[in-house]
Amino acid sequence: MNTQHRLDVTGMISMPLASWRNEPSCQDDLRKLVTSTAQTANKVLAIGRFLELTGTSSRMRQWESLIEVAAIDVAVARMLEPHVDALGILAEAGHDAPDGSTWGVYAAESPAHVLTVCTDGEQTVIDGEKAWCSLAAELTHAIVIAGSDGGSYACTVDLRDPRVQVQPTAWPSVGLQEIPSGSVAFTKAPVAVLGSPNWYLERTAFAWGGIRVAACWFGAAVGLARNAVRRHSKRSNPSSVGQMLIGQLEAEIFSIRSVLAQAAAAADGCDEYSRARAWTLALTVRNIICSGVRRIQHLSREIAGPAALTGDARFAKADADLTVYISQHHGPRDEAALGTELRTRDDHDGF
Repeated sequence: MNTQHRLDVTGMISMPLASWRNEPSCQDDLRKLVTSTAQTANKVLAIGRFLELTGTSSRMRQWESLIEVAAIDVAVARMLEPHVDALGILAEAGHDAPDGSTWGVYAAESPAHVLTVCTDGEQTVIDGEKAWCSLAAELTHAIVIAGSDGGSYACTVDLRDPRVQVQPTAWPSVGLQEIPSGSVAFTKAPVAVLGSPNWYLERTAFAWGGIRVAACWFGAAVGLARNAVRRHSKRSNPSSVGQMLIGQLEAEIFSIRSVLAQAAAAADGCDEYSRARAWTLALTVRNIICSGVRRIQHLSREIAGPAALTGDARFAKADADLTVYISQHHGPRDEAALGTELRTRDDHDGF
């Protein structure tokens, strides 16, 4: 397949006249990759190459690509998103990813699991345990956030090193069953440090990464909506209530697409965004997308009816996956954080 054919997979945000109800022209090629039975690492690499996602890809390309992957299978988008994130972090720090490597980003903190970074002779090592390490047994590398007396550091680690041990964990989740997220124990595992203390969190790109995750939520919702509308259109006598609900879907999806387009223009534009300004925008966008996605999920269920949740494995899986994935949004806490950002931001640092 040629490059132009691959590029056609995008357009969910940047082509405002394109209908979200229609899948892209090369969706079949992408679907084959997303639904393949390949191992996680091979699947992530194949999809990344097909979509031409690199550490320097524009945010627009990243978000549009992840939307379409999530519309096919939310769990696969959840596999791909941190890999794309890691490639960007490495590029920003001036590092190259080894050929054929697949990446996770393990930044979540847990009081019960403490990971520290220190110097051991001539090596920099990490020691302790990190919680919420998704797919650690299936990936080759990760960027791990570890603490020290001087702050937190982003560290690259080879997950295949014998000093890295994935801990046995139960993962009874119905949604995102393919993404086990247990803890990993590091016993003086050698690492390379990226940037200065607290560099990972202080980057403007950290905010754009928060929107990239929200784009995956949106893609999952689009997949549900497409399925529901197809079901409705095949009914012998589509109800006017169903048509009304589809109209409401149209409004919600248009709103989110518009918000993402504005955010992408900011992230990929020439204007310099401070970290504070970018994070205020990211919190705003994530709050809007979370609210809209929950509404789209509800409307899709109403349009599709109980037969979809009980008899359509694809619809039921997407619904369960989205429910778990969007729980990463902290709801009122994120809204409170947005209010705090707005209150403390300097008057001259507006949008």
